[in-house]
Amino acid sequence: MLEMATTRRLLIVDPCEDCHQLLPGLRTVGWEVDSCGLDEAGDRPCDVGLLRLQPFHLERPEAVKDLISRSNTEWIAVLNQDVLRLQNVGDFVCEWFFDFHTLPFDVSRVQVTLGRAFGMARLRGQGAVHVNQPEHELLGDSRPIRDLRKLLSKLAPTESPVLIRGESGTGKELVARTLHRQSQRHAKPFVAINCGAIPEHLIQSELFGHEKGAFTGAHQRKIGRIEAAHGGTLFLDEIGDLPLELQANLLRFLQEKHIERVGGSQPIAVDVRVLAATHVNLESAIGAGRFREDLYYRLNVLQVVTAPLRERHGDLSMLANHFAHFYSQETGRRPRSFSEDALIAMGKHDWPGNVRELANRVRRGLVLAEGRQIEAADLGLMSQAATVVPMGTLEDYKHRAERQALCDVLNRHADNLSIAAKVLGISRPTFYRLLHKHQIR
Repeated sequence: MLEMATTRRLLIVDPCEDCHQLLPGLRTVGWEVDSCGLDEAGDRPCDVGLLRLQPFHLERPEAVKDLISRSNTEWIAVLNQDVLRLQNVGDFVCEWFFDFHTLPFDVSRVQVTLGRAFGMARLRGQGAVHVNQPEHELLGDSRPIRDLRKLLSKLAPTESPVLIRGESGTGKELVARTLHRQSQRHAKPFVAINCGAIPEHLIQSELFGHEKGAFTGAHQRKIGRIEAAHGGTLFLDEIGDLPLELQANLLRFLQEKHIERVGGSQPIAVDVRVLAATHVNLESAIGAGRFREDLYYRLNVLQVVTAPLRERHGDLSMLANHFAHFYSQETGRRPRSFSEDALIAMGKHDWPGNVRELANRVRRGLVLAEGRQIEAADLGLMSQAATVVPMGTLEDYKHRAERQALCDVLNRHADNLSIAAKVLGISRPTFYRLLHKHQIR
């Protein structure tokens, strides 16, 4: 007897007469069927979609891509031989649809395909990442990122300067934007300047502005970044690259709360909160005479340290899926999941470029992927079979294997530690003891 415990919802978009003739048989085997036009399909929930693909759909493919991207399910194209012969239709169907059927229908084959599509849609749903946070949210559920969010909630309401430290690619500007967004200044400007990306002879003008005629080429007055941030937040990225002369000017501004434009003589009062970031060791720079100690203490009133990606165990798959969805809009390809081999390769990679490197590799993977999943090679990573482990003592192997097992299981089940422990065949208390032993989470 047929199992009817699970309701399976099928949405048929722009149906034809052949589609309508399918309905009685599909309802008999347990499908709950609805139909509508393409413009209404985004508001109709479904587990599997059937789209009658016609030439006018190919003339505005973005509408079809948008529907499939947002529905988080599998779609099957229905088309006749004339449409199948159109240029590029094959690539379009292979990229965006789970399968296709040509008219007239083979009813038994349709039912089998719908069943397979339903199963794949369920798997896709289990791995889906729904990011409802604002654009500049810090994503992740590892201990370092939870501690960071908690710290930022304490620092944001204050007016004190904050020094943000961490490796390149760990999201220091993201931290600065979060501090601004959660502060009382959130409705005012957030102005960022990379002190290492502006030519030295232009930095003073960029920061403080200039008056008309202040130097050759100064044809009109220019408002500097500090003045543009009045009432809001000024973020000085890579502050360690600021030339010593400009460090003195910045220190004077922090002390006196006013600036003078280049070529000007009138002090201009400016009210900003200053956030600074660096990936270099400022203490060493002070010892080498490259950074002013008095400026260091002015900026380092409060301090935030961003964790490298290799220490954020459990966040890797969430971030990878987030970037896969984000960059799919740029590449025009359907968001892809990651193969088991790709997940293992990502878990074993050290990520020297941190989250920025992950974003770039996922972006590359979306472009290069030929199958329905992103593979390790698409990411530019070595597959599990190609990974060579250096020799060591037996104890080294045991320690490495234990830690890798914990990292691998967290990459897949970070949201449910009971399941993670069960997968490893250990009790939950033992699982927590091992996490503590290896300083994970």
